[in-house]
Amino acid sequence: MTLHKDILDFLFPRHCVVCNTTLSIHEKSICTRCLLHLPRTDYHLVEHSPLEKFFWTQFPIEKAVSFFHHDGNKVRSIIYALKYHANPNTGIDIGHIYAQELQAESDFFSTINCIIPMPLHWMRQLKRSYNQSYYIAKGISQSTSIPIYNNVVKRIKNNPSQTQKNHTERKTNVANIFKLTNPTKIAGKHILLIDDVVTTGSTITSCAIELSKAPNVRISILTLAIASRTPSPTSPNDIPDSQIFGMLLTE
Repeated sequence: MTLHKDILDFLFPRHCVVCNTTLSIHEKSICTRCLLHLPRTDYHLVEHSPLEKFFWTQFPIEKAVSFFHHDGNKVRSIIYALKYHANPNTGIDIGHIYAQELQAESDFFSTINCIIPMPLHWMRQLKRSYNQSYYIAKGISQSTSIPIYNNVVKRIKNNPSQTQKNHTERKTNVANIFKLTNPTKIAGKHILLIDDVVTTGSTITSCAIELSKAPNVRISILTLAIASRTPSPTSPNDIPDSQIFGMLLTE
């Protein structure tokens, strides 16, 4: 297997999605140098992360974490490779990396029963050919053995892109766009809802509210990135709640 992979890497070298250098056989999607210098949030190291505190006012939530601050070209390169450059395996690789860090440094996954990727509308998924959140979820699932539940909630409206919309417009744009299709499958379960980026939290909130219609369900959130200009927390009360979302502060 190793010889086969060595030959493939020689014939078809893989490159870092951030800096484009050739990856070594042990590196996945991101080279070690770039991975070390990415702006981690470290939200899993505090009792109540700033992201969790934000969602307290939106819906009942257990925990919420994001891997990186989406505040520069490096993280943008990862998200673009995943969403727009037909590179879904980036999601699997980053999902693996994040899951391993969370498992090594916290008990984040200890009570999670199932994983639900943020659904795409079928027209958008057909255009992109895949759901990027599913591939992030796949990496998390492979590392934790927590099952992915599909066909539990559907995106029933192909709403316009959230890009360039302010907070109020985003909230209106995602109202009632999800439909819970299999409530019995998640009844009594602790769900991990996974998305790629959280900006104002409107889409996640809309989906979580719909999932909350299932009886006795609990919901936690995991995203790869958060649109934030705040530093990493060092204690539960280190960051004012009003400073979670960089984009939200200016709207």
